Amino acid sequence: MSLASRALRRALTTRPSIIFTAVPRPFHTVSALGSSSTKETKQRKASGGSNARTDESITVEYPSDGDLPSSKPVTGAGRAGANVFPTLASFSLQGKVGVVTGGARGLGLVMGQGMVISGADLAIVDLNKEEAARQAKLIVETIKKNHPGTKRLPKVTAHYADVSDQASVDACVAEIVGEHGKIDNLVTSAGFTENFEAISYPIDRMRKLWGVNVDGTYLFATAVARHLMERKAKGSMVFIGSMSGSIVNVPQPQAPYNAAKAAVRHLAASFSVEWAKAGIRVNCISPGYMLTALTQKILGDNPDLKKQWTSLIPQGRMGSPEDLMGPVTFLLSDASAYVTGADIRVDGGYTVT
Repeated sequence: MSLASRALRRALTTRPSIIFTAVPRPFHTVSALGSSSTKETKQRKASGGSNARTDESITVEYPSDGDLPSSKPVTGAGRAGANVFPTLASFSLQGKVGVVTGGARGLGLVMGQGMVISGADLAIVDLNKEEAARQAKLIVETIKKNHPGTKRLPKVTAHYADVSDQASVDACVAEIVGEHGKIDNLVTSAGFTENFEAISYPIDRMRKLWGVNVDGTYLFATAVARHLMERKAKGSMVFIGSMSGSIVNVPQPQAPYNAAKAAVRHLAASFSVEWAKAGIRVNCISPGYMLTALTQKILGDNPDLKKQWTSLIPQGRMGSPEDLMGPVTFLLSDASAYVTGADIRVDGGYTVT
């Protein structure tokens, strides 16, 4: 045996082994029928792959609108001014009119506020027009309070749309154009998730989930694209996907949502090629686990989930909605003029491990 072979053999026989152990925890669940229940899963002996499987006992139905608290505008995220170092002018959205669907709460509201802070006028689209109107007013009041000397306040309007219905979408886009005169940017944030094992997930709920997440993205994007093409104007769109479109989440089962977000991501890629000749850029942002009102409610019903989720995130924390302000502004602005068809994962490193 050669010296090299003996050295390799010693290395292989003396290398310490790394052992991973899994300790299953009980989960509190919400039943598939919507009635609250608390049942503990039986403690199971850890076996190979146990941390990389879904758990059929975790069932979370999307809550009704009235069960979610109203969101508040982000504080401390004011516009850059004379007292800070200047940034590239190409990051500005000044003179642009942006639309954000699902913009009355959560991620959509925060991204919309980021667009306004960056100089855009904004149309908030939501099923709950009353809440959208309240948030539109709060955004303007926040800008006015933080910048009392500003010469021009942003125009922020509220609009109703059922994003899964083409007639509703077309009417909403026409209304926005009527109030703002044009649309330059679109962020499709309307969407929801539910956690059910696939064999028990009601087909009508799956169709509703796909209707909002996939059909809603398709209908709003194509409606705004037609408007831009009629104007012969350039534009930029950002679809809000999810890391779930690239990986399979554990332990909660959510196959229909994962597939829907994969569709959203590939819609962005497909539209980016189809509409490039028209000067319309289309990109995707795929958030990881974000601490929104919805996830707070899910974690409240399933307290051990947060520990398991964060244990799989290299940064060791869940994201905040504010973490999406920068990426969405970048992709909508001229700073990303040569970026189209991209998917930016804002997930703390989850999908690269």
